[in-house]
Amino acid sequence: MAMVMTAAASLPARLATRTMPCRTMYRGMSSGFLVNQPKYEFLKDLGIKEQNLGVFDGQWKGSGEVVTSVSPANGQPIASVVTGNLADYESCVVAAEEAWQIWADMPAPHRGEIVRQIGEELRANLEPLGKLVSLEMGKIVPEGVGEVQEYVDICDYAVGLSRMFSGKVIPSERPGHALMENWNPLGVIGIITAFNFPVAVYGWNSALAMACGNTMIWKGAPTTPLTSVAITKCVANVLEKNSLPGAISALCQGGTDVGQKMAADPRIKLVSFTGSTAVGKQVALTVQDRFGKTLLELGGNNSLIVAADADLEMVVRSTVFACVGTAGQRCTTLRRLILHDSVYDEVLEKLKKSYASIMKRKGDPLDDGTLYGPLHSQVGVAGYLKTLEDVKMAGGKVAFGGNVIEGEGNYVEPTIITDLHHTAEVVHRETFAPIVYVLKCSSVEEGIAINNEVEQGLSSSIFTTDLGNVFKWMGPKGSDCGIVNINIPTSGAEIGGAFGGEKSTGGGRESGSDAWKEYMRRSTCTINYTKELPLAQGIKFE
Repeated sequence: MAMVMTAAASLPARLATRTMPCRTMYRGMSSGFLVNQPKYEFLKDLGIKEQNLGVFDGQWKGSGEVVTSVSPANGQPIASVVTGNLADYESCVVAAEEAWQIWADMPAPHRGEIVRQIGEELRANLEPLGKLVSLEMGKIVPEGVGEVQEYVDICDYAVGLSRMFSGKVIPSERPGHALMENWNPLGVIGIITAFNFPVAVYGWNSALAMACGNTMIWKGAPTTPLTSVAITKCVANVLEKNSLPGAISALCQGGTDVGQKMAADPRIKLVSFTGSTAVGKQVALTVQDRFGKTLLELGGNNSLIVAADADLEMVVRSTVFACVGTAGQRCTTLRRLILHDSVYDEVLEKLKKSYASIMKRKGDPLDDGTLYGPLHSQVGVAGYLKTLEDVKMAGGKVAFGGNVIEGEGNYVEPTIITDLHHTAEVVHRETFAPIVYVLKCSSVEEGIAINNEVEQGLSSSIFTTDLGNVFKWMGPKGSDCGIVNINIPTSGAEIGGAFGGEKSTGGGRESGSDAWKEYMRRSTCTINYTKELPLAQGIKFE
């Protein structure tokens, strides 16, 4: 999600997005912003102006570069943001540390009440926030609104969690002793998010982190700064109404230097990073060098296996959404479709027909009826074209699509590739674009082996009606991914389960289940309530 510095540098420079943020690098624009056009009136409802401050530590400020966010659908400037520099970052950290002294003392259920109010504030602004995501990121409005709803949902989840997360009372082997497990907040955490989900990923992290008693500093994606500002305004409104420090939830939109400082800063107890595997590895090394904690959600090369007994109508419907939804820019987007030999031709033909119908619904993501929008940036378009060149060099064939769509915006055709071996280098490489490789297998076992042979391990799915296949897929010799689905697509995860992946996807877990433990430290506590001093393991020291 972010590319940075030179090969010789110690930490990649853009610690935020899957592609380089050159689309925001418009400078000196003072007129012609979309924010002033009637179609985009919803921006003013969110407090977005022609120029916006991109740093919040209880006060809005910004001393860094002025960047202009550009709509990927038409290439027009939306509005500008004054980003933060290292001095702004420092003020955020100092303010967040001070705010933590107040926030950590508040009982967890009271913190949960604040998170509940944040969810209500988001609900009240659901449609304009969803439209902003659509305008700035490029996904269609239903997906944009759905992403904000995901933040609302995780707020609801965190409210309940604030009354439920707990340690354990463990039987002690020593008479007159109690053995307990206790959980406490980490302190100040850093959250670095990506352009493709500029709201939901922050929501997963912030709602749980706040309920657990942490304060946070958010470095949003460089190419979706307006979304970061609008979301922070919503959170800040709630904190202000409750007479709480705004730096409980600080924002520092910034460049390379801010991301590097956050990764290296020992005051930041946890760095949650969403982005590419290459950048995530550098973040992990930097944080580990100071023995900090990381939560990594990195690359995905997701596959869907279609067994011989699968319901093929369900397969095609699921595959189209998993491949084409968000123009192939979800971390859970389907990249490899593994078809049993006996159903290969039928599924491929049906898939091509479905793709053709989707192309009739291509358009402005803000317009009703649009199902297929643009890539986020020209860098994404360049990556799409480079991958297609590599496909042809490797002997692959384009069964559908394969072209950049002429006209305004970053539109490309969703593309189906055939005739490549499953071990081809280009197949094993994640391309953040709507390209799917259609592969063959002769058995479920072979399909599982193909699923597992890539370095990433985020999401996977199998379509089958055989119960034996289901449990084989879920078992120790099945999928090695963090998300293992049956008869549903690879994308569209619910907030109730932990989200994340294995191998070079990073191993972190966000959202539901016991992901809250990522944001806390565990203490084992032994309490002696007698006058005796027995040692464990029956040791005598007399």
